[in-house]
Amino acid sequence: MPAPQTHTRPTALAVWLVIAGVIGWWAAFQLTLEKFHALENPGTGASCDFSVLVQCSANLDSWQGSVFGFPNPVLGLTGWVAPIVVGVAILAGARFARWFWWCFWAGFAFAFGFVVWLIGQSLYDLHTLCPWCMVTWAVTIPTFYAVSVHLLRSGVVPVPPGVRRAADAAMAWVPLAAILSYAVVILLAQLELDAIPNIWKTLFG
Repeated sequence: MPAPQTHTRPTALAVWLVIAGVIGWWAAFQLTLEKFHALENPGTGASCDFSVLVQCSANLDSWQGSVFGFPNPVLGLTGWVAPIVVGVAILAGARFARWFWWCFWAGFAFAFGFVVWLIGQSLYDLHTLCPWCMVTWAVTIPTFYAVSVHLLRSGVVPVPPGVRRAADAAMAWVPLAAILSYAVVILLAQLELDAIPNIWKTLFG
């Protein structure tokens, strides 16, 4: 039976970290397979290429797809292991030092910033929506919000008690914050790419 929810043993956050980590890792794994396929079969499309708008190939083949000198999915294959391990460790009763939480948050702050940048590149430069990339965006955004709020409510960030209480209450609003973030991305995609009717046509002809 799961342990009760506390700030030192945040069970709900731990469960989400495991779920998000598995989903994010799987998306990175699929993109890695697509990259291998492209290298082995030059000129062939990826299995996630559904249209000019909804595709993986343009993103994987672009310089933005290897911005650090290697394919971006490699970051996901390594990075998403961390929340899985942390989530399982919390469920097993582990407690982490303040410096660990700061490092963990820094990793997600980098991931969040990188995702925001990639969203901008996809919409305004590449003019594509990569399916597996969007899966990564979808789990990175709420995870960053949740970890940030946890640092405030747990006292990792030295703030007054009132702020900690507000952060504790704000945790319940993380899903809504994520939904609003998705809505902003959808709105930008619609304004820039006329995405909604194009995706509808791709899916339903």
